[in-house]
Amino acid sequence: MKRINMKQTEKTGENIVNYYSLINSPIGDLMLVADASTLTGLYFVGCNHIPAASKGWALNAQLPVLRQAAKQLQEYFTGTRDNFSVPLRIAGTDFQEKIWREIAIIPYGETISYSDLAKRAGAPEAIRAAGTNTGRNPVAIIIPCHRVVGKNGGMGGFAGGLERKRLLLKLENSTTKPVKKRNVSSAFSKCERQPAMS
Repeated sequence: MKRINMKQTEKTGENIVNYYSLINSPIGDLMLVADASTLTGLYFVGCNHIPAASKGWALNAQLPVLRQAAKQLQEYFTGTRDNFSVPLRIAGTDFQEKIWREIAIIPYGETISYSDLAKRAGAPEAIRAAGTNTGRNPVAIIIPCHRVVGKNGGMGGFAGGLERKRLLLKLENSTTKPVKKRNVSSAFSKCERQPAMS
């Protein structure tokens, strides 16, 4: 498996401005969040997982990285895109980042169980923690946490709700086509690392 290269961002004392845009999708409205050049979040509007800091974010649908993410999501929903290349910067603990890396390499149209995810992340006994941290993925769809299901094939959980998870899996199964084998999500491989919040 190819190793994912993530850059450590330095604390400069500067306030990082976050921008957002709202887009319509077949599974409901989505909120895209970015700093000046990298996507930092993709959230389901109306769900509880949008960070409280969002009150200070500035609406800017014309920001290039937000436009790029919106375009790639539109292509994904029409079945013409099976991976993403938008640059990411996400914050998480070391374990969360291991989980998110493993999720990022689940091929389009396929699923794995939470127990398989824990094994792949090097913590086979941490199934519940793997599930919890799957739910803390700040970039839904692009880091495809909807592809993680229960060992018996049940849906498990999903920050956007189980109906959205079913719809995403159905979309991928109905548009699955032969694609070149890839080792990592190209978006996650361009990811910068943020210090984890305390």
